[in-house]
Amino acid sequence: MKKDRRAVFLDRDGTLVHPFHYPSRPEHLRVYEGIGPALHRLQARGFALILITNQSGVARGYFNEKDLARMHTYLQNELALTFDGIYFCPHHPDGIIPELSIRCNCRKPEPGMLFQAANDLDLATSASWFVGDILDDIEAGNRAGSQTILVDIGTEQVPELAIRKPNFVARDTLHALTIIETVSSLELDVDLVYSPSSWRTGLPHA
Repeated sequence: MKKDRRAVFLDRDGTLVHPFHYPSRPEHLRVYEGIGPALHRLQARGFALILITNQSGVARGYFNEKDLARMHTYLQNELALTFDGIYFCPHHPDGIIPELSIRCNCRKPEPGMLFQAANDLDLATSASWFVGDILDDIEAGNRAGSQTILVDIGTEQVPELAIRKPNFVARDTLHALTIIETVSSLELDVDLVYSPSSWRTGLPHA
């Protein structure tokens, strides 16, 4: 199957919800105001909305995968939408759950979750976006070949490595989603790859 569907990959903590130290209950997830309708608009444009989140609290024993599922059900209800995919990394080398206390290829800045989502859902990462609030998010998105937007919550310094530099920096998540909506509108409305018919056929002008 041809992989041509676009996605918006979204970090959770600090991007969709206010930062909270290891949220473990649904009420810990406080959604940023105004982002639900913006996400709906992107989904209506054909973007798959994919949650991509590191959740080392599972490896650390703070909560389990059932608790995480309840939180994500709550999050979707708060946003009044259904994600097209939810991917989380439960691993961390410092965890207390032996089978989860490992170095993996899914924990951001590794791009494993994005590639897994692309494989599962037939997504084109090169036509997609990643929105996150830390440079590990940006690196993961860049390594997957997506365009990246850093949501500025005041925690990140200027990146020293090119792989950690975002394509855009947004004031907040709503601003980031507006950037995607605007750029994607231009891509649909403007023929950016026009060339004269004689160039395409290799024939000279008459």
